[in-house]
Amino acid sequence: MLVREDEIERGDGSRGVYGVIDRPDFALVIPVQDDGFVLVEEFRYPIGRRAWNFPQGARPNREDGDPEELARMELAQETGLRAGKLQHIGFLHGSHGSSNQGFNVWVASELEQGPHDREPEEQDMRQGFFSRVQFRDMVLRGEITDDSSVAAYTLLTLRGL
Repeated sequence: MLVREDEIERGDGSRGVYGVIDRPDFALVIPVQDDGFVLVEEFRYPIGRRAWNFPQGARPNREDGDPEELARMELAQETGLRAGKLQHIGFLHGSHGSSNQGFNVWVASELEQGPHDREPEEQDMRQGFFSRVQFRDMVLRGEITDDSSVAAYTLLTLRGL
């Protein structure tokens, strides 16, 4: 992550400073199974609590690479699942007022379980299956607050998937 302040000129000609968080794009994967989803839960330091979300992550060291390959890698690392079918359903920006980071949303299906390969920060991660109704209710109760997961679910729903 890089944090910078850019000197800008506004539309009215006045000058100012704009703070930008420069982060690489990431992949978010919605593992669909039996009319529900596989979610992961881990401790999230910035909010001081454990949180459920869809598997997601970026390449280490700001490396470039194929977005689909990244999605498959994140799914396998965090859950051990391998997708027989992976469908790209969109690209979103999570905080476009302060960051250039965006994310590709993928739907994984025809899932097969294998071993996970979690990063050191993910060692406390666990996973669980939740029906679509349970997922929706967790969002409405404020149990799922990850904006990327909620936006991805909305995109999934809008696409009728």
